[in-house]
Amino acid sequence: MIGSLTFLDIGIFIGCLLVAMSFHEAMHGFVAHWLGDDTAHLAGRLTLNPLKHIDVMLTILLPLGMLLLGAQPILAAKPVPFNPGRLKYDEFGAALVGLAGPASNLLLAIAAAAVMHLSGVAVGTLPYTVFITFISLNIALFTFNLLPIPPLDGSRVLFAFAPEPLQKIMLQIEQAGFAVILVILILLIPVIGPILSNINEFLVLLLV
Repeated sequence: MIGSLTFLDIGIFIGCLLVAMSFHEAMHGFVAHWLGDDTAHLAGRLTLNPLKHIDVMLTILLPLGMLLLGAQPILAAKPVPFNPGRLKYDEFGAALVGLAGPASNLLLAIAAAAVMHLSGVAVGTLPYTVFITFISLNIALFTFNLLPIPPLDGSRVLFAFAPEPLQKIMLQIEQAGFAVILVILILLIPVIGPILSNINEFLVLLLV
């Protein structure tokens, strides 16, 4: 796997990842602001500037390292802060904020696929590689972040509909810290990795 990647491939991967992550995180902030919470705005996170959203370890080094090892990459950025207590619709408002990120990635993948088809880029060319990488990364972000595991976006949706005992468990997991959650995710990868890969492959093939 390592030998098959060139510096150009790595550059394309990082570039596409930064764009996808920036849209993902900015949309969390924009929806939170739309729902009445200006926490992200005050923190300067209502922007597509990737420098405001990247975490060097979690955004670049971790997913790239897992990709080089042939593993399903775990993609994370610096979380956009928001105050659920200031949102309209309470827990459902928080669910909308959570959904905004993955939804933006799905829309980016669809838009990129449409442009690729309309422009008629040839298979095997550099533009084709960029399009495929961008589409695949956005689909990966879409499916991975919808997992109902705190603090992933899917957990916000589950939390809004979960009974109180389950909500307490989810809060305890989230409060355990990202390092603990990362270990849980890595342990779950052998189980959920193949499932996510199949879903990702299906969605990418559907688009391209």
